[in-house]
Amino acid sequence: MEKLRLGVLASGRGSNLQSIMDAAAAGKINAEVAVVISDQEGAFALERARKAGIPAVYVDRREFASKTDYEKAILEQLKKHGVALVCLAGYMKLVGSVLLEAYPNRVMNIHPALLPSFPGLHGQEQAWEYGVKFSGCTVHFVDDGMDTGPIILQAVVPVYDNDTADILAARILEQEHKIYPEAVGLFAEGRLKLNGRKVTIVK
Repeated sequence: MEKLRLGVLASGRGSNLQSIMDAAAAGKINAEVAVVISDQEGAFALERARKAGIPAVYVDRREFASKTDYEKAILEQLKKHGVALVCLAGYMKLVGSVLLEAYPNRVMNIHPALLPSFPGLHGQEQAWEYGVKFSGCTVHFVDDGMDTGPIILQAVVPVYDNDTADILAARILEQEHKIYPEAVGLFAEGRLKLNGRKVTIVK
């Protein structure tokens, strides 16, 4: 069975990228990272890709007159590398219509909170400051909203009285590294069925 080709967009250190690359290398998922693209030239995610022999591409937003033109440049790279599923891994920009229309229900993201609670930046810190007793992370399909797309998988993480926001974030990250590759694997196996907002995992 042919491996699902992934394009990963990342802005930072790329630890979730690494978890996907590791799962692919170990044969745990029938997928491979075909290209890693970043809007940050110094993103460690690009270095992770280079070390693994994966094409690493920096696309500078400042070189383009509009978001549409910027996304067209990203799309060109995705198409060039035969990408079938786009994964956001700490990509700090909202995905626009160019990519969403080219990859309908084929853009995936991980968020460090139990959506729909605490969308946007610093979900872990938001949850900790709010005083929740449980937090976690969410893998979802991306739509045109801020962390509003259909939910694929979630993992629940307890919040302890002596936690700091950083301690909680580290505990959540451990679960991110488990459920993101799992969600990609389910997609690769054709086991995710979308009906409206609801994602069903087919046995």
